[in-house]
Amino acid sequence: MSFKNASVYAAAPATARGVSTKLNARKSDSKIIYTNGKSVIIRDLNNPSAAVTYSGHVHNTTVARISPSGYYCASADASGTVRVWDTVGEDQILKGEYKVISGKINDLEWDGESKRIIAVGDGRERFGHAFLMDTGASTGEITGHNKVINAVSIRHQRPYRAATAADDALIIFHQGAPYKYERMIKTHSKFVQDVRYASSGDHFASVGSDSKIFVYDGKTGDTVGEFTEGIHKGSIMACSWSPDSKSLVTSSMDRTVKLWDIETRKAVTTWTLGAVINDQQVGNTWSGAEDIVSLSLSGDLNVFDRRSGDKPARVISGPQKTINAIASRSPSTFVAGTADGRVLSYDASSGEATYIAGPGHSSLITGLASGSSDKVFSIGFDDHVREIEGNNYTPASSATASQPKSISVADDGTVFIAEINGVEAIRDNQKVFELKTSYTPSAVAASKSINIIAIGEDKKVRLHEWDGKVLKEIVALSGNRGVVSALAFSPDGSLLSAGDSSGTIILFDVQKQKTITNRWSHHSGKVNSLSWTADGQHCASGSLDTHVYIWSAKDISLNIPIKNASMGGVNSVLWVESDGMVGKLASAGADACVRIWEITFHA
Repeated sequence: MSFKNASVYAAAPATARGVSTKLNARKSDSKIIYTNGKSVIIRDLNNPSAAVTYSGHVHNTTVARISPSGYYCASADASGTVRVWDTVGEDQILKGEYKVISGKINDLEWDGESKRIIAVGDGRERFGHAFLMDTGASTGEITGHNKVINAVSIRHQRPYRAATAADDALIIFHQGAPYKYERMIKTHSKFVQDVRYASSGDHFASVGSDSKIFVYDGKTGDTVGEFTEGIHKGSIMACSWSPDSKSLVTSSMDRTVKLWDIETRKAVTTWTLGAVINDQQVGNTWSGAEDIVSLSLSGDLNVFDRRSGDKPARVISGPQKTINAIASRSPSTFVAGTADGRVLSYDASSGEATYIAGPGHSSLITGLASGSSDKVFSIGFDDHVREIEGNNYTPASSATASQPKSISVADDGTVFIAEINGVEAIRDNQKVFELKTSYTPSAVAASKSINIIAIGEDKKVRLHEWDGKVLKEIVALSGNRGVVSALAFSPDGSLLSAGDSSGTIILFDVQKQKTITNRWSHHSGKVNSLSWTADGQHCASGSLDTHVYIWSAKDISLNIPIKNASMGGVNSVLWVESDGMVGKLASAGADACVRIWEITFHA
């Protein structure tokens, strides 16, 4: 057996209310760069499956920008560290790592030669630093501010200039290089959220929480003018220049995006997005020659074509938080549940994601299970079972007796939920049976072929017969070394795999009620998920140790390790295609990305 990474369905940018989120784009193509958790993501707007992730940071990342040459990326994190790494090839070789300031970095910028970087943010000794990308040596001082710096921009033409914007309502203009204080600009009356130089270097613009927009001379820092007509009604969080330096786009917390003509300083187009808090616009960038990308607080990337339309031409969605569970919905789609209570439906081939609409969960989703047709059932920390049909939640909803931990659906449509105090059976939104247990159920699995229900506990798996009305225990299978955390029947119901908190997976013969092997023990952390191929010949496992393993039921000594499949741990695995000699496995976890692995099964 062998594998390769076929595609990555990327997470959405991480956002926070009232905080400007920095996006970056490569002007030569449709790729944009942003951060989520400890990952840096380079995403192709035209191909959702063609994403690249970088996971070299120890702390949560805050901003990333590609160098003008296109060869390197500089990414920063909440600890004040900047890492410079190679974007050419798959190795992502580290060029340098530098401790820049003592706190969170909010923004950074390259100079026009791709040699110098200025990083700014919140520090004790200083709020910003200018340094060489290859050695980390200082190349000037960023001074003049007395509060957190929110943004920095560098003129890419000689003579070099740099502008920084901060919570002290000031813009500091620097000469360079080496960079040094030249003048203080007092145009804004509140926090200055963003400052950006035009590609031509002739001007730079600033926006702030006072809803004001100013344009300045790029060489001298003199104020050229203020935009006064058709201005935003809320804090302006980001601005970005068109490639020809003739237009400026701004994004605001009033849920609007505006395109401005620089010469007349008037709004050419205004786009309004929704009417709720999640529609507030917190970041933007200009991708390629025509596409404007604005970021919603919800994480949605709104792509506008400035030539037409009063709505986004496309909306690109994705999870912002940890993916806890995935489940098949049809041969071409699957769903993913996240730590913020949202469920997304993915197109398995393209990677396009759509939010499930309607009254969903209010907190972390703990499990998903496929039912008949394209129905999916979900459970969460809000102690409810909910039903998904199509791209919507149905009105069907059931409260659980205690906190749900695992869910599975039997062939007759009965939904089984393992809870802290027992196991419930629900059919047609009605409780049909409740099993009170003397132990704490940790996982549940229902066979699709035979009426057998498996319930996991500490070091045991209990098999029950289900007659449609009552669960009757048949046998208790032992062999696991810890709490049974994942269970899965093979499609024909003859085999049962049981993973536990120690990283061990036990393979059982269901009919003979005995252990086939206890040698599937390569994981070093809790097994979170198990999934069988359609022919029942191979089982995939995902673990807290970040790894995925493919196990052979025919040759129990044969396996494929997929190391570091998801930074922070793999929470769920699912075969989205497993016919013939090639299968496709989806894995998802703490980094909020879904990865598709192409597995070749050798005869």
